Amino acid sequence: MRLQGKVALVTGAARRVGRAVALALAQRGAKLALHYHRSRAEAQRLAGEVEGSFGREAALFAADLADVRAVERLAAAVLRRFGAVHVLVNNASVYERTRLGETDRRRWDAHLDTNLRAPFFLSQAIGLAMKENGEGKIVNVADWAGRRPYADYIPYCVSKAGLLCLNAALAKALAPQVQVNAVLPGPVLLPEGFGYRARRNVIQATPLKRLGSPEDVAQAALFLIEGSDFVTGAELAVDGGRLVA
Repeated sequence: MRLQGKVALVTGAARRVGRAVALALAQRGAKLALHYHRSRAEAQRLAGEVEGSFGREAALFAADLADVRAVERLAAAVLRRFGAVHVLVNNASVYERTRLGETDRRRWDAHLDTNLRAPFFLSQAIGLAMKENGEGKIVNVADWAGRRPYADYIPYCVSKAGLLCLNAALAKALAPQVQVNAVLPGPVLLPEGFGYRARRNVIQATPLKRLGSPEDVAQAALFLIEGSDFVTGAELAVDGGRLVA
């Protein structure tokens, strides 16, 4: 698929990895549906950059992805606005430290609702529309920790492991018209508040001995969208080698 003139919906587009993905898609010629929850100001700045720097159309859509009805309304609003969606990037995510023994139902649900349930219902609505239109690409931004979980982030890691299962299931359900693939970022953006020692430890545990960047994830997403139409159900690790360490 070539992105020129296509419509791409990116969830959690206002900041961090989502922002990098949105800019990369715009640079390749896509029109953008930019989803955000609380980061309205950042989303507005991103839309201005997309339109000003690349001359691409960018529309903002606010939704709380923890609410299934809001997810369904988001899908309907984007389809109504653009008529079709050719690319869906399920990027929005909740990431909180949740130690065993300190995790309650609210924090568990917060991770599973946004990180797993929302991508399913959004992919169900958008993916079936893609299938009917005869083409589409879905990219799920997962995490290498979905394969090798962190002890203090169990709900997050479980949600990303579930997303990888969903990725494979959607690839089967939406074939052959729609290709569904996952990117598994590793240390491309460390959590806010990481100190020097923690940062050094992460780098030392990474075979490439450096951190990645959101742009690395964006380039992986571009490959899965434009690089080949013969890839589906795949998991592309962008982790500096952490999975094989």
